[in-house]
Amino acid sequence: MSGKSSAIEESIFELLSLEGEVALVTGGAGHLGTAISAVLAELGARVVIASRDVQKCERRAKEISDSSAVESDPIGAEIDVTEKESIRECIEEVHSSFGKVSILVNNAWEGQKNTWESIEMEDWKKDVDVSLNSVFRVTKMCFDDLRERKGVILNIASMYGHVAPDYRLYEGKENANPPSYGAAKAGVIQFTRYLASFLSKHDIRTNSISPGPFPFPELEEEDPEFINRLERKNPIGRTGDPPEMKGAVAFLCSDASSYVTGQNICVDGGWTVW
Repeated sequence: MSGKSSAIEESIFELLSLEGEVALVTGGAGHLGTAISAVLAELGARVVIASRDVQKCERRAKEISDSSAVESDPIGAEIDVTEKESIRECIEEVHSSFGKVSILVNNAWEGQKNTWESIEMEDWKKDVDVSLNSVFRVTKMCFDDLRERKGVILNIASMYGHVAPDYRLYEGKENANPPSYGAAKAGVIQFTRYLASFLSKHDIRTNSISPGPFPFPELEEEDPEFINRLERKNPIGRTGDPPEMKGAVAFLCSDASSYVTGQNICVDGGWTVW
């Protein structure tokens, strides 16, 4: 990644280019992960889409290749962000396919549903391990690459890392937001700030994005009243669509944000303003 001189001399199109960069996206085949992987590929990065479901990752990689004008086709890879050996093997696959990681997107999360009444300690531990501890784990194991490449880290947090869920929106366990989720995401935001401080001496920038309500399409069909409650809660008056993540990702992963580190961008339709 570039520094001060290029930010002054280059056009915005050049600053947004990710040509020559190697991106690892954990949870890269998911609802938001697919849009994140796609925009990195569209900007020229060589992208590894990684999750526990390698076949899904490979399908998403092909879909991106087929639908986007990308010079380097993304690939799918297997990773279990709770297992150190799995992370190591994934990084080795990145090296053999594209080279050393210069962009790390920590997007993996745990989607288990629980209310305050239903959640148990084991649920809490699992959620925090996937949503928070994995960010530490994967970042630590990519550190040598990122230091050498003077890279970028982008952590995907949540609006619920800033504000509490409104209990009136949630009825029963099916659409519940577990207490472990927001606690973990708040930790991701603070860890982002820590990394921005302590990795700055290695010319590594670290930022985060806090998505707002981006419901799965099937949920919109199955529970339109729940979606309607979310829409009424939001200043913009609707829920988000995954491609609306692309602008913030492009900005924070490219030299367009070369003087930005330790920041969190809320892509939430205004949810956190009230």
